[in-house]
Amino acid sequence: MEDKQNPYVKQFPDLMNGKTIMYVHGFASSGQSGTVTRLRTVFPNARVVAPDLPVHPQEAIDLLHHLCETEKPDLILGTSMGGMYTEQLYGFDRICMNPAMCIADTMQAHGMTGTQTFQNPRLDGVQQFYVDKALVKEYRMVSEQRFQGVNDQERRRVYGLFGDEDDVVDTFDLFHEHYPLAMHFHGEHRMNDKSFMHSVVPVIRWIDDHQEGRERPIIYIGVETLKDSFGNAASSCQKAVRQLIEGYQVYFVAPATSSEPEEMTVATKWLEKYIGVPAWGHTMFTNQRHLLYGDYLIEATPTKDAMATSIEFGSEQFKTWEAVIEFFERLGGQ
Repeated sequence: MEDKQNPYVKQFPDLMNGKTIMYVHGFASSGQSGTVTRLRTVFPNARVVAPDLPVHPQEAIDLLHHLCETEKPDLILGTSMGGMYTEQLYGFDRICMNPAMCIADTMQAHGMTGTQTFQNPRLDGVQQFYVDKALVKEYRMVSEQRFQGVNDQERRRVYGLFGDEDDVVDTFDLFHEHYPLAMHFHGEHRMNDKSFMHSVVPVIRWIDDHQEGRERPIIYIGVETLKDSFGNAASSCQKAVRQLIEGYQVYFVAPATSSEPEEMTVATKWLEKYIGVPAWGHTMFTNQRHLLYGDYLIEATPTKDAMATSIEFGSEQFKTWEAVIEFFERLGGQ
C-alpha cells in the first residue's frame, strides 16, 4: 500500500510480521526520530522499540543490552552513533547505517561539543545537554569496545550501509575490515524516505526471508537490458527493479571477462550507480547463461536451452520496462 502523499513510502505488512524491531538513534536525537516513523509506517505489523538513549555512553550501552534481554528483538537498526552501539549488540541480526565507529573523533571534527540541543523531542522533556572533554572521553572509551565480539557467525548477521554522499562519517573501510556485508547506498548521512526505501528496506527483506526460510521465485536480469543507447539507465528499469524485488529474488547477470577483469569492475560500478543496494551480492558474471537455474531470465537475446522462462527484452511483447512491469504485476509474484 502506497502513501499517496509520499511516492517513496510504501507499506509491507507481510515483512517483519509479528516481529520486534529495535531502533538505536544517533547523537542528539531520540526515539521519536523520522526513521522510527518510517519503520512503523513501512512495517505496520512489526513492533518497533525505540528508546531515548542516555547522554552518557556507558549508560546507553547498558540500557541497550538490557532491552536486548527483555525485548529480544528480531532485528536491530542503528544510525550514526546508534550504528556504533548497534555493532556491539552481538547475537542479533543488525543493520548499522552510516555508523560513527569513531564517534569521539566525529564529535570533535564537527563541533558536537559544548551546549547541544536535541533534534527530536524526548519523553523526559529534556531539550539540551552539555558535552565537555570528559564526556568526549567517555564516548571514546565506549567506541573502542567495537568489534570485540566479531566471529564468523556475527559476520553473517551484520550489515553496514554507508551513504556515498555522507560528509559527516566515513568508516566504511574500518567496518569492512571486520564485516563483509558492507555496501554503499545513494544518500547522505541523514537518511530520507527515498534512501530508506531504496536501500534499507531491501536489506530488511533479505534478513526477514532468511529468518523465515522463505524462498522467492528467481529472476535473472541481463545488464544489457538495463542500459539505454548512451549507457545510462533505461527508462523505467529502476522502477521495475524496485517492484520486482518485492516479490522475487532478483539477480543481475553480466558477461565474465577473465582476460579483462576491469570490464567486470565497470559492470559492478554501473550497477552500484544505477541500481544500488539491490545489486549488492546479487550480481553474477557468466558467459553460460543456459546454466542459470531459476524462474525467469530477462535478456536482449534469448539463451538457447535456458533453464528459466525466457523474456526477450525489446521484443514486441516486452518492448519496454513498463511492459515487463505489467507482465509481472499480472503474475502476482508467481
